[in-house]
Amino acid sequence: MNYVTGATTALITPFKNGQLDEATYAKLIKRQIDNGIDAICPVGTTGESATLSHDEHKRCIEIAVEVAKGTKAKVLAGAGSNATHEAIDIAKHAQNAGVDAIFSVSPYYNKPSQEGLYQHYKAIATAVEIPVMLYNVPGRTGVDIAANTVIRLFDDVSNIYGIKEATGSIERSIELLSKRPDLKVFSGDDAIDYAILATGGAGVTSVTSNLLPDMKAKLVQSALKGDFKTSKELNDALYPINKVLFCESNPIPIKAAMYIAGLIETLEFRLPLVPPSSANMKLIEDCMKNYTIVGA
Repeated sequence: MNYVTGATTALITPFKNGQLDEATYAKLIKRQIDNGIDAICPVGTTGESATLSHDEHKRCIEIAVEVAKGTKAKVLAGAGSNATHEAIDIAKHAQNAGVDAIFSVSPYYNKPSQEGLYQHYKAIATAVEIPVMLYNVPGRTGVDIAANTVIRLFDDVSNIYGIKEATGSIERSIELLSKRPDLKVFSGDDAIDYAILATGGAGVTSVTSNLLPDMKAKLVQSALKGDFKTSKELNDALYPINKVLFCESNPIPIKAAMYIAGLIETLEFRLPLVPPSSANMKLIEDCMKNYTIVGA
């Protein structure tokens, strides 16, 4: 099975007059590919998947596949829901559209048990043939996929190959990799990308790389080649922007940064998300002055 690893970007979803801005979305994806990103991740948390219609969600996946076709970049598509049947429907659509793999956020709001999580992911993965990555972000979903549940899924379901770890815990990544060295652990927190890669992580799914794909690609690819000095230097250099891009709930700051850089024409969100405060807008703008933003 051909797994997705390396530097991946959790894409923002641009809107124009309340609608999905397909042309801008395609341009943003092409910019990612042109600047060395290994895979693009449409419709995750950063892509405002929670407020997209199912048709919009599916269309974002289709556009990503269309733009990546014929390039070295892969598509790791978001296919998550708090209803298992909905997640399966999206996963099947993603497979039919031609994605390389899917990642699926743990069910949010309904707070399933660990057995419920196991059955949820097993049902999604067995409904498709493509590789499946778990996505653990308890700060948003209200439920943590425990290490033992991850290991059980990895052992029992052949196409579950990895996990995007966004607990913020280095120890969790170490625990998983100490028990299952072949599990592909991705960093889901920009600030600790280097730390997770240095403990054996196989990649990252980044918010910051929407803005700085070249730096993030080099950070990850250096670590995977064993050049940890370069990787750490880049991680340290990116720390200020990583920090400021979470001054409000993701994806509010990264979308604002993309707008300031001129990479998106309009700063639009779906309610209940709104633009950042004027103070945070200035904070983002001031921090961005320290970086060279390619293609802006």
